[in-house]
Amino acid sequence: MDPMNRGPEEHGHDGIGGIDGINGIEGIDDDGSARPGRPPRDSLTPDFGQPAPALARTVQVVSGDFLLTVNPVDGSEIEPCPPGERPAPPGKRSAADRAELRRASMPPVPPGPALPRLPLLERQEERERLVRLLARGRSVRLTGPAGSGRTALLNAVADDCEDLAPDGVVRLSGYRRTPGELLHDLFAAVHDAPLHRPERAQLLEHVHEIGAVVVLDDLEFGGAALDELLDATPECAFLVATTPDVAAPSADSHLEEVFLGGLGRGGGLELLERAVGRVLDDEEANWAGDLWFESEGLPLRFVQAGALLRQRDQLRADPHAFEEHGYYVDTAVTPVDAPFDSGADEHDVPLPSLADGAAPAALLASRLSPSARATLRFAVALGGELPHQAHLPALVGDTHADAALAELVGCALVTPVGAHYRLAAGVRTQLEAAGYADEAAEYALGAAQHYAWWSGHPSVTPERVAAEADAVQAALAALVATESGAAVLLARTAAPAFAGGLDWGAWERALRSGQEAARNAGEVAEEAYFHHELGILALCGGQLDRARAELEASIGLRGALADKRGMISGRRALALVADRSGGVLPGGRTAAGEEVPDARYEESASPPGGIPATFTPSAAAFAMPTPSPEPETLVTGRATPTGAGPAPSRRSIISGTRRNLVAAGAGALLVAVLGTVVTLGATSDNNDPPNDKVKTEQSAKEDRDDGGLTADEPRKDSASRSDTPGEGGVTGTSGSPTPSDSDEPSDKPSESDEPSQTPSKPSDKPTKPSDRPTEPTDKPTKPTDPPTTPPTTPPTTPPTTPPTTPSDEETPPTSPDNSNSASGPGAEDRI
Repeated sequence: MDPMNRGPEEHGHDGIGGIDGINGIEGIDDDGSARPGRPPRDSLTPDFGQPAPALARTVQVVSGDFLLTVNPVDGSEIEPCPPGERPAPPGKRSAADRAELRRASMPPVPPGPALPRLPLLERQEERERLVRLLARGRSVRLTGPAGSGRTALLNAVADDCEDLAPDGVVRLSGYRRTPGELLHDLFAAVHDAPLHRPERAQLLEHVHEIGAVVVLDDLEFGGAALDELLDATPECAFLVATTPDVAAPSADSHLEEVFLGGLGRGGGLELLERAVGRVLDDEEANWAGDLWFESEGLPLRFVQAGALLRQRDQLRADPHAFEEHGYYVDTAVTPVDAPFDSGADEHDVPLPSLADGAAPAALLASRLSPSARATLRFAVALGGELPHQAHLPALVGDTHADAALAELVGCALVTPVGAHYRLAAGVRTQLEAAGYADEAAEYALGAAQHYAWWSGHPSVTPERVAAEADAVQAALAALVATESGAAVLLARTAAPAFAGGLDWGAWERALRSGQEAARNAGEVAEEAYFHHELGILALCGGQLDRARAELEASIGLRGALADKRGMISGRRALALVADRSGGVLPGGRTAAGEEVPDARYEESASPPGGIPATFTPSAAAFAMPTPSPEPETLVTGRATPTGAGPAPSRRSIISGTRRNLVAAGAGALLVAVLGTVVTLGATSDNNDPPNDKVKTEQSAKEDRDDGGLTADEPRKDSASRSDTPGEGGVTGTSGSPTPSDSDEPSDKPSESDEPSQTPSKPSDKPTKPSDRPTEPTDKPTKPTDPPTTPPTTPPTTPPTTPPTTPSDEETPPTSPDNSNSASGPGAEDRI
């Protein structure tokens, strides 16, 4: 069914675009009275005041393995498609379905009496040649200038090739379409897959099996892009029609070239007589000969010249026929072979000049009805795009303005392009020279306001908005720089409809126009919306880098506006981007788009930013697993003496309102592992076999000789304690201080040999020897000489009994505050 001309049963509405009048309420006139056969307004809503606002029109589309929910309010939502929502493999349409779809894709028939169908003159040879090539499976490129009759020839060839291929004939329009969009159009024309847009791999798989004769008019690309289209459909035979200014196909494309020129002089005179509806007299025949030479035999010029001669005949019958407040009478079309009746009442009207015959648009338009001339002004303001006839009454302000389309088609001022009309070749330039573009900005603004209201109405289906995509985008392009606010509103309402109508090429163009308009108007919230939608579109197309950039821009703008719902939606989509790109965003970025300095992603690396001080794997942590008094401090490096390097870095775990999701996950995992280790160490039984534990009396070398641990020997700068008994028989202390030990501070924080009774705070900076506190007077005297008996060499075999833990031995007296800082026995040596 034609998306613009549906029956009254669809959505329960009649009239313009499915809406009666400006109120949008069926069965009710503007004055509130009921129409015949409809209940009055009071009976519809007897007990209610203002009606409830209409719900937002949301559409769910399956794109590849994504489920896309097009939400025009807050932005589209995307998620992996649940198994129950995945569509079944699409089936092919029947011949009847293809015929119905082809009828709906044709341009609308003008209202009023049917216009005479002009014959296809002097094209029989080209017609037969094209049919022969297509029957052999060859693809053909038909090249001809604008106005040479390419569309009429394509229609005739399509009728002749109806039974050549299994999937019949598929008619497509290449006007402003890319190769990818044409592949999706071909898929939708052959397969029945509502609200399903396959991804690239699935699309190529489906179109690879299509066997049809594809008639493609108004193609705008060639070269490698055309090769891509042909290679993706090896079972199809293409008949493409282009103008000479389109790039030629590559040498490897194997396309047959057919050039379409103008008509001969005899063919031009015959076509002119068919258009006028009578035989030409000698003066008119001579004028037609000069026109043939001037126009190089283009059929369009002869059809327009026939409209000029018909208007001349009406003026000769009535000089006031085309006055502004006069009347317009459609004279009956007389047979071609009937002589022209030159009655006595005939007024002498000269023939149009040769210049008017070569450029007749201004003269033809001056003799049209006011509604037709207003329609031409809208078309000029919209870059040549003609609004659908259903919109003309609302745009022009005339109830019968839809009849203007018949006038324009009869004068050949418009030509069909796909499913709509646009100004014929050269007409826009001629009308602009005649002053039809003087108020183009006002007409474009009026069209944009109308389309914004119409495309956002809940009763209008996305398919109908997609059918009007060219006119909507033309209004956007005309207002982006001048009327940015109106352009933002139009893009905001039309873009979701394009997405729901599966015209994603129009969706992308509308989003980019809206983004530019929002930036010009300074509407940050709308700009964030367009960034979000562009990111969703790129994610559906597999363009992950582009999707990441758009989504991060949207999240940043919405964060500045404190739009929490928008930020959540953007972060969900960004998480899908991270999942598709391998789980970790390249460039050291988190899923929220935050940069992580010195990020490491090896399995054994620490989380970005360091390890929380509460769970630092030190001796104190193993002995007393109590919470640290500074839970927000991160230890990012060991202490460095003053003057020897930068001070230890202290950063907050949470910075601002944006969380580092990757660092938080790694930190949580590390906390769980370390907590398990601490718990096992604190609760384990001390009567385990000797080989199950690492003892402080053993060295790594001894264990290695025994076949135990395989750790390397600790380096001199390692944080582990020495195995050689030192001063006072305490392991880990040196026998005599060296100049380096006493004159320069250690490069590591001090650590006590004994378990601490209370947790200690990490020092903000290393302690110098001059800053040591005075030792208590009651502290035992430090031995002056090393032990007389040197320690014996550790036995080669492990002891049979487990070593005594420090808690079971006699602990040396400590300072009254029981701290494990620089004070205590052997503290000077350790510092």
